[in-house]
Amino acid sequence: MRIEISRAIGRFAVVAGLVALSATLASAHHSAAAFDTSTEKVITGTVNKVNWTNPHTWIWLEVANAKGEKMTCGIEGMSPNYLARRGWTRTTLKPGDKLSVTIHPMRDGEAGGMFMSAKRPDGEVLTMVGGATTD
Repeated sequence: MRIEISRAIGRFAVVAGLVALSATLASAHHSAAAFDTSTEKVITGTVNKVNWTNPHTWIWLEVANAKGEKMTCGIEGMSPNYLARRGWTRTTLKPGDKLSVTIHPMRDGEAGGMFMSAKRPDGEVLTMVGGATTD
């Protein structure tokens, strides 16, 4: 009987360890460490490309830098599944769309960041949590 209890405790410990490891890995995957979440920045430009792919969507926005030269910023968003449940579709944003996008910028100063919201020229506001609204 003692051996069976010891084996059961051992199996429980292994399962608990695997669950803890999985949670740690999942947390690391969804880390916002690359972004300065204490800062918001607005960038304005034209959608160049949209990647509606897992695990995260990406918006590629063509903007003018401080010298007036065109550059591309990569903006990471939530997963397509998450966005679809909030009213987004793969055609919510299309190449050629003009946007002012609020982001948490990259910590390392690279162009781009984490999507917070976007505003179209007509005043429509897009968010990651509730689709589109108007001002």
